[in-house]
Amino acid sequence: MPTLVNYSGDDKFYSVRSLCSADLGLMLSLGHAEVYCPPRKRARISGPFVVEDRSKDPSLEILPDECLFEILRRLPGGRERGAAACVSKRWLMLLSSVRSSEICSNDTTMVSKDEDLEVECDGYLTRCVEGKEATDVRLATIAVGTSTRGGLGKLIIRGSNSVRGITNVGLSAIAHGCPSLRVLSLWNVPFIGDEGLLKVARECRSLEKLDLSQCPSISNKGLVAIAENCPSLTSLTIESCPNIGNEGMQAIGKRCTKLQSLTIKDCPLVGDQGVASLLSSGVSMLTKVKLHGLNITDFSLAVIGHYGKLITNLNLSSLRNVSQKGFWVMGNARGLESLVSLTITLCRGATDVGLEALGKGCPSLKHMCIRKCCFVSDAGLVAFAKMAGSLESLNLEECNRITQTGVLSAVSNCMKLKSLSLVKCMGIKDLVLETSLLSPCESLRSLSIRSCPGFGSISLAMVGKLCPKLRQLDLSGLCGITDAGLLPLLESCEGLVKVNLSDCLNLTDQVVLSLATRYCGSLELLNLDGCRKVTDASLVAIAEHCPLLNDLDVSKCAITDSGVAALSRGVQVNLQVLSLSGCSMVSNKSVPSLKKLGENLLGLNLQHCSVSCSSIEVLVEDLWRCDILS
Repeated sequence: MPTLVNYSGDDKFYSVRSLCSADLGLMLSLGHAEVYCPPRKRARISGPFVVEDRSKDPSLEILPDECLFEILRRLPGGRERGAAACVSKRWLMLLSSVRSSEICSNDTTMVSKDEDLEVECDGYLTRCVEGKEATDVRLATIAVGTSTRGGLGKLIIRGSNSVRGITNVGLSAIAHGCPSLRVLSLWNVPFIGDEGLLKVARECRSLEKLDLSQCPSISNKGLVAIAENCPSLTSLTIESCPNIGNEGMQAIGKRCTKLQSLTIKDCPLVGDQGVASLLSSGVSMLTKVKLHGLNITDFSLAVIGHYGKLITNLNLSSLRNVSQKGFWVMGNARGLESLVSLTITLCRGATDVGLEALGKGCPSLKHMCIRKCCFVSDAGLVAFAKMAGSLESLNLEECNRITQTGVLSAVSNCMKLKSLSLVKCMGIKDLVLETSLLSPCESLRSLSIRSCPGFGSISLAMVGKLCPKLRQLDLSGLCGITDAGLLPLLESCEGLVKVNLSDCLNLTDQVVLSLATRYCGSLELLNLDGCRKVTDASLVAIAEHCPLLNDLDVSKCAITDSGVAALSRGVQVNLQVLSLSGCSMVSNKSVPSLKKLGENLLGLNLQHCSVSCSSIEVLVEDLWRCDILS
């Protein structure tokens, strides 16, 4: 064109004031501006430039929500909807209210190669929001963002923003945009009520797991809606929900025939009627049941004993209104034929009579845990041990009527017992007993006796005679045991793998030397935290004899730089975790030794040592694979 009109020159910028094109005047409405134009003939006629008032221009913002909703639901893809959601909070909330089924699709639309591929919303994604992040806007963003990226399958909400907390609006957005939701967990969300849960029930019919904790605004109405609309529900947890009671439980028991796991904790309105309706229906599939702090009576335990034929795990805790009769009936009903694990905590009705009945009525029981049951004594424990022929694990915690006699007799009578744990049982005293009539427990592999101050060297020696094949030994917190009491036990065992002697204040290097030499081919974990009489001599023995050791804790022991140096020259090719916390005599001199050890270390604890900050920085730089605490 420049050639035809005999015009030459480069493209230039021209002022708007010198242009008079009508369409250009419509395009530029801000007055004087610099714009780029290609060379062209001069206009023969010049006219004034008109500045239009943009305040009168039409805008999408003046459209009512109904019209804007119709526009937004016609956006062709996930990228377009995501971009629209960034325009304003209003657009975001409107987009989040569009159900997946309401999104219009145009099959004739051409999709570019770089366009995000739409995938089926099968619920592959997991999202967790906590504290300050837990707002309605955040949930709306999740609903829009996950709708075309595989679909939201699991949502966990923990806490709520103190100023803009999550309400029914946010949960409704999730319901509309995430029909594939299968797992929903709500913890401490006081502003979410029945309305939000109703939306979830109606839109997310594939829901399989529901966890409601500290949700005071949710009542039976919301739970009934879940029961009526979510037939695939398999797991239900209700904790500290004061407005959920028997009506909601009855609806769940009637409609949710696939329910397998049930936890109800600290819900004062849930009583016998609710629990009975969950278990007594002819189609009940419950296998795991946990009842804590409920106002139920002996009747509920009788129902469990009679109808719980599929229950494998049962946890009963803080049931104040359940008496000895309830446990007795539950055991003698003989319905718990599949029960494998039973935990009873803080139940005054748990006595010797009920414990013996449970031993008879639960032939498949393998794991038994009794905590804070003050009326269980030696007689009940021994009777239970004789009846529970399949028992493999026994855990007793704060059962202060149980003595040394009961423990040793129970161990002798459980021929399949593999694990025994005693915690804070104050009734155990260090007495000399006749053990010749007791049979050794050849099956016991794990022994844990923690914080039982009466358990001393005499008791330990007797346990050693009855448990010759231990693999794991935990005696943490037994201040009364000495080398003389522990050495016979160590000599009677065949292949210890894990040993925890933390806070056994009277043990010395002699015990460590015995462990290192006798179990050099099996020892993998050794915890000597707080054994103040353990010195560098122990590290020398470990360095020479324990090639398989991978976890060593000598915190607050009398360890010095010499001990660390000896350890670095040892045979510990598998050592991955080393704790020297509280070893004040470990200083900067140990840095070279720690570097050598660090070739395999994954964790190193140097808290409260005499290692300077600059040395720590050197170690952090050199041992880049190792997590260092200082």
